[in-house]
Amino acid sequence: MAEMRDQANELKALESMLSDASAEPTKLSYALLKSVTRNFSRMIERGGFGAVYLGILPKGKVAVKKLSILQDLSNNAFVDEIVCLKKAHHSNVVRLLGYCALAHGELMEVNGTHVIAQETQRLLCFEYVPNGDLQNYIKEKCAGHEWQIHYQMIKGICHGLHYLHKQRITHLDLKPENVLLDANMEPKITDFGLSRFLAEGQSIIVTKQIFGTRGSIAPELINSGEISFKSEIYGLGVIITKLLTRDNNYDFEDWHKTLEVGCSQEKRCVEIARKCMEYDQHKRPTMDEIMQELNEMENTIQEKKPSVVQKWRNNLSSSLKGH
Repeated sequence: MAEMRDQANELKALESMLSDASAEPTKLSYALLKSVTRNFSRMIERGGFGAVYLGILPKGKVAVKKLSILQDLSNNAFVDEIVCLKKAHHSNVVRLLGYCALAHGELMEVNGTHVIAQETQRLLCFEYVPNGDLQNYIKEKCAGHEWQIHYQMIKGICHGLHYLHKQRITHLDLKPENVLLDANMEPKITDFGLSRFLAEGQSIIVTKQIFGTRGSIAPELINSGEISFKSEIYGLGVIITKLLTRDNNYDFEDWHKTLEVGCSQEKRCVEIARKCMEYDQHKRPTMDEIMQELNEMENTIQEKKPSVVQKWRNNLSSSLKGH
């Protein structure tokens, strides 16, 4: 009975967090997450780092990311991801509601000998974002939408990334698949499994392990293992380019030469994207400079925005990526 009361109280606390944007992420029990996901029966997405399941609450929905126990994920890496997410309070960053790490022993046979091996379940509970990811949007719906909707997405992603850099957080896997779209088509950056902190005064981390996804990785990370905020700017440029061309299969070198640009605002975004994708990282702008450019552009260009943003279908199959 006491256990049932505890779980009921925990469920109420989780529900209250959905309506309180200032609430801090909290530790959640495995039993609660197993219950709201109906024993992890309704999978939203599966990726390289685990699977994501839909969680149903009496007054809302959540997305539960269950990290794969087969992945070589240390407790330190899991803690680093939680710490990054706990610092990321922004409307353009997916919101972490809670986390769970449950260790238990399991009998296994190793080289003919039976041993008790410790196995750890690691889970993260997020706000549910209904309209899937940006990659799927570009692939299926992009061509029919107006420029102002795409500009709203570009601006939102820039706001989110600018906030992360102010918090000294490098996402390290910024790509369309890791940008979710909410009910109003506002973008939210997600999947902080590779994220790192850069200490004050630290501008570069050198690693032997290549992070990220081919096509969005900066040249210096591939060539010399250098991680910096400028590395992430490169991935931002790729995202902006895909929204400008409304296509995943654009000409990487000359995409801007054949692009039909409809307004001066769009032309400025083409230039921002080109600068972001400079081979030399020192020629790329900072997020401060990009935000200044966007602010100046909005102050000088008066264009009527659509009063109603077309809502995309509620696609359960692609809510929160499990990459």
